[in-house]
Amino acid sequence: MIEMIIDSIRVSLMNYQRVVILKEKQADRYLPIWIGPAEADAIAVKLQDVTVPRPLTHDLLRSVIDALGATISSIIVSELKNDTFYAKIVLSVDGGQMEVDSRPSDALALAVRADVPIYAEEVVLDKAGILLDKETGKPISQEGETGEAGRGKKVSEEEIKKMSAFYDFINTLDLEDFDKHKS
Repeated sequence: MIEMIIDSIRVSLMNYQRVVILKEKQADRYLPIWIGPAEADAIAVKLQDVTVPRPLTHDLLRSVIDALGATISSIIVSELKNDTFYAKIVLSVDGGQMEVDSRPSDALALAVRADVPIYAEEVVLDKAGILLDKETGKPISQEGETGEAGRGKKVSEEEIKKMSAFYDFINTLDLEDFDKHKS
């Protein structure tokens, strides 16, 4: 598993769909995950320290987890199947650990509320992780790389076709200020 941080939340200028951009904490590989507007707002509200008059759904879920005596340990973006991302919320309960299936958007909204680490499985990053050209901001191919980002794993032609929608979407984003991360 690789630790990630939320780099930004973007909106496609073409169809106004939201994408949360995760970035490897110790490297320059990014993982774009498409999310709904409500979940994007829930993540952004917490990241920007906006105070809301009543708890949002993810605030409620965190309160329920706390009230039941559990704590959120981390979240994991665990799989990518048929262009759908899957995640797990890792809970500490009664001295043990429990994993709960989740949409990545909900897991990320909980992670920012609980201030816990975000991880992605290597296989997910191998399939959907991207490197960006520092000059153009456009995605670059990882083919043939054997370093940390490429891991030397070949991607099948079928997987490349399935992932083309992701690259097309990334190419519609305004990425000029992509690497200007707020600390």
